[in-house]
Amino acid sequence: MDTDTVQRVERELALLLRRANAAAPRMARHVHPDLEPAAYPIVARIEQVPGVRASELADHIGVGRGTMSRQLARLDELGLIERSTDPDDSRGQLIQLTPAGADRLARSRKARREFFERALQEWTGSDLERLAEQLARLNSSLDGARRTLE
Repeated sequence: MDTDTVQRVERELALLLRRANAAAPRMARHVHPDLEPAAYPIVARIEQVPGVRASELADHIGVGRGTMSRQLARLDELGLIERSTDPDDSRGQLIQLTPAGADRLARSRKARREFFERALQEWTGSDLERLAEQLARLNSSLDGARRTLE
């Protein structure tokens, strides 16, 4: 493996992550003016997996259960999620977005998609397809490497 190339990938990813982190407050405000940026991925995951348990969310996002519990309490206060008793385990709760939470997330995603469409308008369809494939591959590799550290 070429060390210079790996360093270049690391630099480019670091820049991408800094930009994403800088945009996170704006994206969170699209969902709700009082939503913390760190909660945006939680809302997005709940939308992807309706009826998810808090422990599964914590594992997926990579935070502790206490942190997840506090984030979910705040999302509940904001009216973005609702909880129901898990029929398979009465001690557990299943979490889903409220209709208002789903609507707010959809509007936020629309704004984000429009941003990407403007930013990537010069790219060809095959360039975008290759990028999507490589990003999926990168995410899978990073997830696998993260799991070996646990």
